[in-house]
Amino acid sequence: MSREREGTAMGWFGPSKDEVWRRLGEEIDADFIDGGFWKGSKVQAHVGPWTVTLDTFTVSTGKSHVTYTRMRAPYVNPEGLRFTVYRKGLFSELGKLLGMQDIEVGDPEFDEAFIVKGTDESRVRELFSDPEVRALALLQPKIRLTVKDSEGWFGPSFPEGVDELHFQVVGVIKEVDRLKGLFELFAAVLDRLCRIGSAHEQEPGVSL
Repeated sequence: MSREREGTAMGWFGPSKDEVWRRLGEEIDADFIDGGFWKGSKVQAHVGPWTVTLDTFTVSTGKSHVTYTRMRAPYVNPEGLRFTVYRKGLFSELGKLLGMQDIEVGDPEFDEAFIVKGTDESRVRELFSDPEVRALALLQPKIRLTVKDSEGWFGPSFPEGVDELHFQVVGVIKEVDRLKGLFELFAAVLDRLCRIGSAHEQEPGVSL
């Protein structure tokens, strides 16, 4: 493709995911890893003893394919605290009607925007009492942040007491500022979990 035609195509479609993610890696001092056609690229940032991994994955449902952007960070979870936070919407209101517990953290703007669930109400409130955690979550237009106890059948096995902070959203995120905000959110949540005793500041022993 000539430079002129290439420029036109760029104007139509914008920069590629890999171009954006490579620039992101440079700006936040993270590793951009080109996995090639089969594995796909990822960005890995080291935050204290933790490694935060950004990548995409595709789910095939019959004739359609849905691609998700996800971010993951395994960590030592001594108490086994589980929580999920996501923006309110039609399905979240339905969930509340079906008896899903919504924990209010005491910040009207945050409580109005999000559904928060967890296994320990007081610990979850402690986590989201951090204004930085709340502010970074509010900056994300779409968010589902949760704690998972494994990667399922196809991922690495987790040692006892290790869980994973996990984010995913439909589509490929190609906005550098939004991605930076996600890395900052993960760093803030992991730091806060340590401060309230719900994470240990040590290597989790899992490679993604």
